Amino acid sequence: MSGALFGCAANNASLKPEEFAAVFEQSSRSVDTLLQQGNQKDALKTLDELAAKNPERKEPWARKAKIHFDAGNYAQAITSAEEVLQRDPADRTAKSIRAVAGLRVATQSLNELRSDVELKGNARTDAIGLVKVMRETLGESVLVPPSASKAEAVGSRNAAATQRASQGRGRAGSRKPAAPAAAEAAPSGGDPFGALK
Repeated sequence: MSGALFGCAANNASLKPEEFAAVFEQSSRSVDTLLQQGNQKDALKTLDELAAKNPERKEPWARKAKIHFDAGNYAQAITSAEEVLQRDPADRTAKSIRAVAGLRVATQSLNELRSDVELKGNARTDAIGLVKVMRETLGESVLVPPSASKAEAVGSRNAAATQRASQGRGRAGSRKPAAPAAAEAAPSGGDPFGALK
């Protein structure tokens, strides 16, 4: 079927603006009738054919974006809105559909994460579970790398520097070493929530 649509687009030159307006008005009435009958598939097919015959026009894509949005098909609404914005970057309706559909997809995803069995519990447990899910999704430890050995290395370097400074001045008792403060600030075992305990 898509071959037939592309064939029509190749054989027929794009309509002049006044011709397109008349054809789009007729197609819109047909689309409205199909939608009232609950036939979204054929309504979208009608708009696809019109878009294929007039690839530079944004109107069929704008109508598709609205139909998909109203049906709750947010991914398709975003795709159609992007097509509108390729033809008219200033189209406010397409920008609005893209933004709201994107927010609804994000909200749905967050709700699914929230209802995940692993994320039930107090805020700390939820945060740890979310970090785990994000690390698994990203495939690496991007958020807070678990590197206790780095914290220990920094602590031992600070202690050595403090010891050298105190030996060089001969006033070991006059200053507090900086190493204990650094060791307290470093989370134990790379746990980003260690300070909350």
